[in-house]
Amino acid sequence: MGRILFRDVEVIATFDREGRELRNAWLLVEGNRIAALGEGARPSGPFDEVIDGRDRVMIPGMVNTHHHLYQTLFRAVPGAADRKLFDWLLHLYERWRGIDEEAVYVSTIIGCMELLLSGCTTTADHLYLFPKGRERLIDVEIEAARELGIRFHPTRGSMSLSREEGGLPPKDVVQAEEEILADSERLIREYHDPSFGAMTRIALAPCSPFSVTPELMRKTAELARKYGVLLHTHLAETLDEERFCLERFGVRPVQYLEELGWLEGDVWLAHMVHVNADEVKRIAEAGVGVAHCPSSNMLLGSGAAPVVEMLEAGVKVGLAVDGSASNDHSNMIREARQAMLVSRMRYGAEAMPARRALRMATMGGAQVLHREAEIGSLEPGKCADLSLWDISRLEFSGAADPVAGLLHCGAQYAELVMVNGEVLVRGGRLVNEKLYDYIARHREIARRLVRA
Repeated sequence: MGRILFRDVEVIATFDREGRELRNAWLLVEGNRIAALGEGARPSGPFDEVIDGRDRVMIPGMVNTHHHLYQTLFRAVPGAADRKLFDWLLHLYERWRGIDEEAVYVSTIIGCMELLLSGCTTTADHLYLFPKGRERLIDVEIEAARELGIRFHPTRGSMSLSREEGGLPPKDVVQAEEEILADSERLIREYHDPSFGAMTRIALAPCSPFSVTPELMRKTAELARKYGVLLHTHLAETLDEERFCLERFGVRPVQYLEELGWLEGDVWLAHMVHVNADEVKRIAEAGVGVAHCPSSNMLLGSGAAPVVEMLEAGVKVGLAVDGSASNDHSNMIREARQAMLVSRMRYGAEAMPARRALRMATMGGAQVLHREAEIGSLEPGKCADLSLWDISRLEFSGAADPVAGLLHCGAQYAELVMVNGEVLVRGGRLVNEKLYDYIARHREIARRLVRA
């Protein structure tokens, strides 16, 4: 860290409240904060580094609001890749039950490498699978994220309702509710950092209506509110889930959540595909956030979330790559393009301009994670989380609007990514070249687990 000046940037898209875009612009980083930015006359030195921004677009670091990093080990698995959610889960639980500490560490490294290279600087993760004897997997994830340098929101997931008890997961990957709650409290005490610019924050995340009991949902909410941490879960992802809730609880998923005391402003929900207009209004009024996962929902054939209605109702919506077993990549800029395309298919081209999708990927995600004062836009005083994109590359040639071109022309990887004032990606490569050594080991672990 130091005093770093980005100069002569073709466009800085701030994604601030006014949506300002600065031309032939500069941005000054001091330590881990943005000190100033503007057009024209630049601040005077000395600087520890000056970075040339000619033929470059700068945007805020993107925020991934939902992931399952361990699933990078289970991409394109035969027998799973072409199934809908419940069948997909039943097939993959048999392989997932083999994960251990090394598998979680290496998969976290690989998933976060992809995220960083694609311009994502903050990620949540939902780890809900704890095979017997492997209960400290969140600790392993946090250690891996710190090696990468990414801003990390691990959520302590849980499953307590086994197949034998009317749920979906096998018995050897669920935990006793007392064990879940005790470990959740331990993780909050050991790792949760509520301070401005924190690199690690914990949230609590029972997996889904079909894998935990109502009692665990209530007790988890009580624990989270005792410590002031956020709550997260999957909801309204498929019609199978809707039928499950109607048959088991007599209500639709959103109503079920409301009866449990979960429809509050400290909650964000993944997917929210099968919701009606009244339910959209209720989550908006409650201040509940949504993680929109377009690629995963399309790959599993779950449907397309009514994102435009949510945004127009005032719902906080962020983007998410979701698990790499239901998306098969962890590329955030590609997810933003997918969000743009799927909404256009449903609502028409004018409903989702590129900038609206990019705003969901940046400020939208920051709002979902309650971090809009710290990240999500490029403004003085905010954390220095940003990405720089080289628009002199072949795929952008002829793009009249370089900001929209990031999505329209199919950007893949950022040229430079900074997190908390530290450059982690430079020249389209991770600065820490040793991280690439994990790829070979990742492939070995994946082959072993899939064969099992």
